[in-house]
Amino acid sequence: MNKIIAVIPARFEASRFPGKMMEILGDKTVIRTTYDNVVETNLFDEVIVATDSKIIFDEIINNGGNAKMTGSHETGSDRIAECVQNLAFDIVINVQGDEPFLKKEPLQQLISVFKNDTEQEISLASLKIKLHDLEEISNPNNVKVITDLQDCALYFSRSVIPYPREISQETIYYKHIGVYAFRKEALLKFSKLPMSPLEISEKIECIRYLENGMKIKMVETDFVGVGIDVPEDLEKAREILKNQK
Repeated sequence: MNKIIAVIPARFEASRFPGKMMEILGDKTVIRTTYDNVVETNLFDEVIVATDSKIIFDEIINNGGNAKMTGSHETGSDRIAECVQNLAFDIVINVQGDEPFLKKEPLQQLISVFKNDTEQEISLASLKIKLHDLEEISNPNNVKVITDLQDCALYFSRSVIPYPREISQETIYYKHIGVYAFRKEALLKFSKLPMSPLEISEKIECIRYLENGMKIKMVETDFVGVGIDVPEDLEKAREILKNQK
């Protein structure tokens, strides 16, 4: 495995929190905080912000970063595919622009999936974390994932899965953290496939991979970050940053 890159897809007009990437977190914008944290892991040959927003593009470029303009896309994976289609690399990691506190260790875990996949059966890898709080489990903003016995994804949903019908059995719930590592060919294949019925229904892009028979390896992590989906999440992130100082 040779070249590994990271791409941060970022759009300005997020449906639930427009302009969130340019909100201030500490002394920098959310998107710059995420970009700088990914660069500082020293895991990647190249880190790129892929965006259709001139505001976000200028924010990264004017602060010495690396960004590329793309067209308008429904999903982050489609945006990344356009950004990297002419680049030479083996693995690309999609880091969500609204996950500013992502650490080095879970990114290393994702890279290790492909180092250990000698048969090259895995198309992509992603992260999951245990959920304990009932409110968090029920929250449709938290995408839940269920896996097979080899930790490959069976399904993702905004609903509560699995349903705890058998009360004598402890039910374990996992939240999907939207950080993906792709083989290049899997990502480019994804971008040529039409949006799938379950993907459209749930509004979860990784379901498209499952509906087209691709294998997703889930890696359990204890990383606790804040995905900034709504304004309240930004306040949580600001509190975390304040406590880190």
